[in-house]
Amino acid sequence: MDKFGKSQPVKRVEDVRFLNGTGRYVDDIAPEGALRGYVFRSSVAHADIDTLDVTDAREVPGVHLVLTAADLDEAGFTQGLWGTTVPNRDGSMGASPFRPILASGTVRYVGEALAFIVADSLEAARDAAELIVFDYTDKPVHLGLASGGEALHTEAPGNVAFDWGMGDEAATAEAFKTAHRTVSLDVEDNRIIVNAMEPRGCYAEMEGDRLHFAVNAQGVWEHKKQMARVLNMTEEDIRVTNPDTGGGFGMKAMPHPENFLTAIACKMLGQPVRWMSERTEAMLSDNAGRDLRHTAELAFDENNRITAYRVQTVANMGAYNSHFAQAIQTSLFSKVLMGVYDVQTSWLQVEGVYTNTTPVDAYRGAGRPEAIYLLERVMDRAARELGLDPWEMRRINFIKPHQFPYKTTTGETYDVGDFDRVLCRAEGFADRAGFDARRAASEADGKLRGLGLCYYIESILGAPVEDVKVTFDDDGGASIYVGTQSNGQGHETVFTQFLSDQTGIPADMIRFVQGDSDLIARGGGTGGSRSVTIQNTATLAAVEKIVTAFTAFLADQQGVDEGDISFDDEQFRVGTSNVTPTILEVAQMAREAGRTDLLTFDATITLDARSFPNGAHVAEVEIDPDTGHVTVDRYTVVDDFGNLINPMLAEGQVHGGVAQGLGQALTERVVYDEDGQLLTATFMDYAMPRADDIPMIGFTTEATPSVTNPMGMKGCGEAGTVGALAAVANAVQDAMWQRGVRQADMPFTPQRVWGMLQDARIAAE
Repeated sequence: MDKFGKSQPVKRVEDVRFLNGTGRYVDDIAPEGALRGYVFRSSVAHADIDTLDVTDAREVPGVHLVLTAADLDEAGFTQGLWGTTVPNRDGSMGASPFRPILASGTVRYVGEALAFIVADSLEAARDAAELIVFDYTDKPVHLGLASGGEALHTEAPGNVAFDWGMGDEAATAEAFKTAHRTVSLDVEDNRIIVNAMEPRGCYAEMEGDRLHFAVNAQGVWEHKKQMARVLNMTEEDIRVTNPDTGGGFGMKAMPHPENFLTAIACKMLGQPVRWMSERTEAMLSDNAGRDLRHTAELAFDENNRITAYRVQTVANMGAYNSHFAQAIQTSLFSKVLMGVYDVQTSWLQVEGVYTNTTPVDAYRGAGRPEAIYLLERVMDRAARELGLDPWEMRRINFIKPHQFPYKTTTGETYDVGDFDRVLCRAEGFADRAGFDARRAASEADGKLRGLGLCYYIESILGAPVEDVKVTFDDDGGASIYVGTQSNGQGHETVFTQFLSDQTGIPADMIRFVQGDSDLIARGGGTGGSRSVTIQNTATLAAVEKIVTAFTAFLADQQGVDEGDISFDDEQFRVGTSNVTPTILEVAQMAREAGRTDLLTFDATITLDARSFPNGAHVAEVEIDPDTGHVTVDRYTVVDDFGNLINPMLAEGQVHGGVAQGLGQALTERVVYDEDGQLLTATFMDYAMPRADDIPMIGFTTEATPSVTNPMGMKGCGEAGTVGALAAVANAVQDAMWQRGVRQADMPFTPQRVWGMLQDARIAAE
């Protein structure tokens, strides 16, 4: 990475170590001789524990420790996992049942941790697990997306976790009564498994009296906070590190039970302990994503303008509240409830329910993909029922450029936007004019072809505060310490690139440091498309401090006024003299002058408002009606990400997000049997998207710079997934509409699509 201009597609520097096998992943760097942890899990979905006898397991050679809930209680580790709660419509708070680290008294889902075995080897731990006696009395299993059934928790009668609402219910009802036309649609949002490339893992070791906990997560500070709470330690006595991580997508943002078990075992034994999930184990125990059912309604006036929007949602929480879960389909969903449409009357009502399944939490986009998927599906249905072109339907209802800043019906303030300009660009880029000819060619070949549009907007999330530290090091280079955490997005490249661009320091002389709570005082980690926007804003603040301090130092050294010194991102210039030192040269001058106070600069910033990435996704699919196979033949994205720091990395983020959206739309679906057994617990049964499921993706941008940050940029990490779901679903619905299919829900697997077509054929006969 040599010198470059602004907004250049610099290649990722971290990929060298990832591709040559020298990445530092948590299972590669665990201390030599660390004991191995293994989790004994429930084989049933709902039961009272009659017997959990680990006596024989403790006698297996090589076994050092077997922990049960009773052992944790006896040792004073009585805290459970933490989860958010939201207010109910009646003003009370949502249910907050205790979630134990190890099941106690009752198990509530297949895969719930019952015991933790620590041994010299994984083989010895597995042998010990075979000797654990687990007897139980079955309880009724509740799986459906509905309240009712035997309560999983006494705190949640009828298995209702919360009953939340936002908006003006009475005004919305009145708007529907007086509407010229109304349209409604039931929509399912299928449950998925995250399946990060690298499963969850961690290790713990004692460093003197302090605990060092290493985890492949999305940041260190929340893990540090929760670890201190559960282990009855001060945060100062815990160091958390986060090495290279192979994907997180929300699932690795929060602690899971195994984190605490590994650390507790380390403390009790005084020896390093490591744990690494296996793939089926991950499918059973990782927080799942989505799993919703909606009824959406739109009210229109005689000019086809939306006058009101009403949504009723049932959201699966799984067996417990996970970390963010209650907030995802309520407050996060509501941030983009009305999308890009100018509507001020709405009502959103969400009921969360507990089921005997793995807890559900954040998955790429966390609430915003769910909201946009629902809205863009019902927008397409409305266009059909009102006899309008779906693109024109959107144009009629867009928020117009002169209306910004625009306060939405749910209280968000969109800063800028020009949605029609983006849509026009997408219309040409996707060659919409040529679609009829392509559809005719498909029909001649016995195939169905459909075109689907989704116009999305998302709200950047995450902590609004971020820190950075820049040091000038003894070897003549510099280091940047960041509070975010890369999970594969290219942070090392983009943050180094940005600091180099702002200071003139050669990129190969900048060291990138992340993921160590001892080295970085505070940080927000990765999540919510926040990282580049907020971290680079902090870097700008640090650079401003450096330039100001170095200007004063140079003025003193040269005997001139500070006003005679300028800096142009490359060099300082001292008046009309030929003195033009670089930042690194000034740092060396300060070092030689004994000014160590000029070698380290910290900055903390707060973004008072967030950006709102938006754009148009256009999918074109072809369906073989004889087999139900769906091919995504063409895919086009036009995004408004504001100003781009590194266009290549932004495009890569969009490609990855689209792939995850296509996975949910076409192949991925979690299935439980009536007893709560997970039937999709291997890659033989759970279909991840493959290369031939993903088309070449046309990508371009049409920017309206944000005014909420000094760079004018908008986050891009989750945008691809937010837009992909409805684009593909609308395209499949468009293709099958001509064959009479009126209800098309994801995933569009060959069997499901073939079945929809057959049902429509039979109904028409």
